[in-house]
Amino acid sequence: QVQLVESGGGLVQAGGSLRLSCAASGRTFSGYHMGWFRQAPGKEREFVAAIRWSDGSTRYADSVKGRFTISRDSAKNMVYLQLNSLKFEDTAVYYCAAKGTPIIFTDSRRMNYWGKGTLVTVSS
Repeated sequence: QVQLVESGGGLVQAGGSLRLSCAASGRTFSGYHMGWFRQAPGKEREFVAAIRWSDGSTRYADSVKGRFTISRDSAKNMVYLQLNSLKFEDTAVYYCAAKGTPIIFTDSRRMNYWGKGTLVTVSS
């Protein structure tokens, strides 16, 4: 059974940085892609970034492009999301997700596995 555990959220001032981590376990992920999604209060869950486990190919939402960076450490089964130049509107619960295909999906309904999320709060 795939398990995903996020960490690294917290309170940060606008313009600051955070690094989120996602510990993945339960199987080998070579044929998977991993994604980060976020959900702000009263809003739907939205795609943030994704990475193909096999070759490290990435994809980003336009709203975070140039500010956030997704990466993975295959040896440790870890996925990271570096958040820089944070804005108030980045405030949300951030979720790590996985799907057993290298094709990257940005629709949260297509993801198979989810962590419980970590809260990022950006103060203005």
